[in-house]
Amino acid sequence: MNIRRRLIPTAALAALSLTAVSACSGDDTAAGSTDEFDVVASFYPMQFLAEQIGGEHVNVTTLTEPGQEPHDLEISAKQTAQLQEADAVLYLKNLQPSVDEAVDQADVQPEIDAASLTTLEDHGDVEHDHAGEDGHKGEEDEHPLDPHIWLDPVKYAEIAKGVGAAFEKADPDHAADYKANTEALVGKLNGLDSKFTEGLKDTRSRVFFTNHAAFGYLAERYGLTQEAISGISPESEPSPARIKELQSEAKADGVTTVFYETLVSDRTARTLGKDAGLRTDVLDPLEGITDKSKGDDYFQVMESNLAALKTALGAK
Repeated sequence: MNIRRRLIPTAALAALSLTAVSACSGDDTAAGSTDEFDVVASFYPMQFLAEQIGGEHVNVTTLTEPGQEPHDLEISAKQTAQLQEADAVLYLKNLQPSVDEAVDQADVQPEIDAASLTTLEDHGDVEHDHAGEDGHKGEEDEHPLDPHIWLDPVKYAEIAKGVGAAFEKADPDHAADYKANTEALVGKLNGLDSKFTEGLKDTRSRVFFTNHAAFGYLAERYGLTQEAISGISPESEPSPARIKELQSEAKADGVTTVFYETLVSDRTARTLGKDAGLRTDVLDPLEGITDKSKGDDYFQVMESNLAALKTALGAK
């Protein structure tokens, strides 16, 4: 295999092991310590791409453990060392600042930034604590670009193609398999896009409420309107004025449901639901898979999201 290796002491290898899940094997083998193509992924959507495209040829570890809120991740010294021993790193720049800093410090090639493989957009007031550039807007009060590109199957497919090409170049001995795996994954993502298009083409309402402004790309793709309760933080309480505004909008647009997510508190959504007479349900931003997720992988959870949206929007 045409992959560089560093010789490091056995004790150092032991120190590099993570508790994060290894995607392709049943153990938690650290990057750099196997004879496979070792990929470090920043969080679940990147991990899933590496698993699907790499198949049996890759050993994937993730920096964000299952159940951990990705935006809150702080990279440890051991994880930085792990990055330095990897054959490739796959991450989404400006989503996790500590990952960006660690990648900058590590000498890893290829360094695959998913954000560079598609086009990011400004979806308005969607800045979070993970805004990426010290949490502040620019000089002209511009919003940070929305990083949640994996929730649009079409954009996720664009990223998959770029990741596949990077794997082919980095590990040419298995390029044919990476190419075939990428084509299969893109085909499944195109099928998922068709399911969303068909399932959401005729609904009673086109507006949905969330406590986290993560679904801008999905909403834009399928002609919906996302209305976030509070754009700054998924856990912040809405103001009385915001509650009143959303109550009026719910009546005007036939909104029946306010969505919350699995990795943060549902307090905000339930506050609005109680005050506005709305039901609550889960719309998963797929930032991690846990035992609370409605599915075991990206496709299963996305189909659960589609079912939830169809119910909430009154699909016909």
